[in-house]
Amino acid sequence: MARLFGTDGVRGVANVGLTAELALGLSVAAAHVLGDANAFEGHRPVAVVGRDPRASGEFLEAAVIAGLASAGVDVLRVGVLPTPAVAYLTGALGADFGVMLSASHNAMPDNGIKFLARGGHKLDDAIEDAIESHYRRYGVGDETWDRPTGAAVGRVRQYNEGFDRYVAHLVAVLPNRLDGVKVVIDGAHGAAARVAPEAFARAGAEVVYTLGTEPTGLNINDGVGSTHLDKLRAAMKEHKADLGIALDGDADRCLAADAEGEEVDGDQILAILAVAMKEAGTLRRNTAVATVMSNLGFKLAMEREGIELVQTAVGDRYVLEEMKQHGFALGGEQSGHVILLDHATTGDGTLTGLMLGARLAATKQPLADLATVMTRLPQVLINVKDVDKDRVETCLELQAAVSAAETELGSTGRVLLRKSGTEPLVRVMVEAVGHEQALSVCERLAESVRLHLG
Repeated sequence: MARLFGTDGVRGVANVGLTAELALGLSVAAAHVLGDANAFEGHRPVAVVGRDPRASGEFLEAAVIAGLASAGVDVLRVGVLPTPAVAYLTGALGADFGVMLSASHNAMPDNGIKFLARGGHKLDDAIEDAIESHYRRYGVGDETWDRPTGAAVGRVRQYNEGFDRYVAHLVAVLPNRLDGVKVVIDGAHGAAARVAPEAFARAGAEVVYTLGTEPTGLNINDGVGSTHLDKLRAAMKEHKADLGIALDGDADRCLAADAEGEEVDGDQILAILAVAMKEAGTLRRNTAVATVMSNLGFKLAMEREGIELVQTAVGDRYVLEEMKQHGFALGGEQSGHVILLDHATTGDGTLTGLMLGARLAATKQPLADLATVMTRLPQVLINVKDVDKDRVETCLELQAAVSAAETELGSTGRVLLRKSGTEPLVRVMVEAVGHEQALSVCERLAESVRLHLG
């Protein structure tokens, strides 16, 4: 039986793979596993519940709240807020756990459920397995668990202060104000459509233009956001802004664009912030954490700047685990997940953008100049869809093709194949000295994946 939890919670097409019944049952299971973990005499578990603006989030939120309250958990309903806001509020309010309803950068028909432990931290695999085991054991409608009645059932309260409290936190942790910085914001019609413009304005920036800030429940990530940068890049040139930021649906990641509309990716953002934090003395153990997907140019830049680099498996959860285990302050992914562990327990796109703006304000340098801290080597990524992704590491024919490609590239490039944790696809990435070679090798490997895993 396939595991329900992927690399970032439980996801699926809302009302097909991710139903109200599943949301209800998982919430009951989470109430027992996470609520009981902090149980003591006289204590009623409390959960913070938030969501992104997807239309399906409305009925899924109702199911989650019903499940939690039926299991004796008091619920603080914070409404539409980013994933990092729910994580922050879970910690700041002393809640026992948090629940976020979002499918991040996925298209609107999808949705997801993500549980957060006490303090706003992501769950480890063992806790997710315990929740899933409880769900599969009891299911929905089973009467064998001890159901509270009367005054013991959970109560539900709207917590409207979450927006202001989270925005105030973002502004308070900045090293300096953003006065004089002109910003364009793409909110992906997502969870930070209101948060991001407000936070930048309060921090002193001039928000000269916004897009993706009018969510209807149906348009999240639709041609906007961190997976669709064309509109942001065009707006940067039109409005002559200093900094453009693009968030994803739940605003846990951020990509940027400079004044000429050129993309500044997660590796470059991470490099800029690493140098800034080293200068400020806040880069603990003089180390940045990144994944094996990071561009070779990032690794070379860190070596040149005298900053240690630790690399992990792909996924912000693995970056976060490494940071927590060894006490590092900065880590992230090329996709724009940047974790500033002194101020957030997960990737926070709005905070990342604000920190980037603070660096511009402090140095008075254009973003394009700051981004030259690293030179990106040509990198080609092809997502091969509708293949048996679980065989990517065991297919002998595919491994032979990878070995041949690595021999061809030698020490001047690299190959990485990995299965997606949230979608039915295999990601093929190739780096080389020249773009044409990287593209050629990547296309051949992608075709090999289709042939042998299709």
